[in-house]
Amino acid sequence: MESRRYLFKFYYIGRKKFHGSQRQKNLLTIEDCLINALNEKNYIKDAKSSGFEAASRTDRFVSARAAIFSFTTTKKPILMEINLELPKEIGIWACAEVNIDFLSRFNAIYRHYKYIVPESLGYIQKNSNVDLNLIRKACKELEGQHDFLNFSKPGKEEVKTVRNMDSVKMTINNDFLVFNFKSKAFLRQQIRRMVKKILELGKGEIEYEDFLELFDPTKEISYQPADPSGLILWDIRFDDNIKFEVNIKSKKRMETYFLNQELKFGLKTQLFKVLYQSIF
Repeated sequence: MESRRYLFKFYYIGRKKFHGSQRQKNLLTIEDCLINALNEKNYIKDAKSSGFEAASRTDRFVSARAAIFSFTTTKKPILMEINLELPKEIGIWACAEVNIDFLSRFNAIYRHYKYIVPESLGYIQKNSNVDLNLIRKACKELEGQHDFLNFSKPGKEEVKTVRNMDSVKMTINNDFLVFNFKSKAFLRQQIRRMVKKILELGKGEIEYEDFLELFDPTKEISYQPADPSGLILWDIRFDDNIKFEVNIKSKKRMETYFLNQELKFGLKTQLFKVLYQSIF
């Protein structure tokens, strides 16, 4: 049969057992689960020969709603067949056929990440005077082209740190601060480091001049990034000629899993909220 290349949208939840999305020797990752499932159902023989490629990489505890991967196969994909081999924390829900030489990583127009601050706004305001206008001002400052050296994780390899940030927005959803970041590409830990400094600024822990100083690549400023569990790879956008077909059963599987988790953890949240409020 003729080989064809396919692009897939999938979700995953950054549980402790997964050591990030990218394959690592002797550690379980999101990509390992996908490749094992594809092997098990005879879609591929191995990752290399199939041209398996993920469009993005995320760290441990980071989740995704619409991450992307692609591979070449002679077998027409049946999404639920693959999903049955995946843990519930991972699921493919849409597919599109693309050119045989299509590269999902380099053909992306932009990547959209959301960051949900783990503490509610009400909780944060009990401990500090949050200046939301200053937070919005800092978001605007991050837009456009900058050298993001001080907003990225230092590495051994020399990496180009000048990036163009298409959009940085802050919203409030159910009393939680939510940041939206859109760009063609991001540096390692860039979003979590931007969030860290935006929040420090909003809480009055640093001055605006300190925030602006981070844009100076001649000064290396070291600090820890924000909690990875609040980060979600929300979407990866491609050219409009790529038409994804959503699989109804796979989408239902995803929605059912999300709903069950919401009920499970929502009950725990209410339990501890009631216990906390009852302290006298």
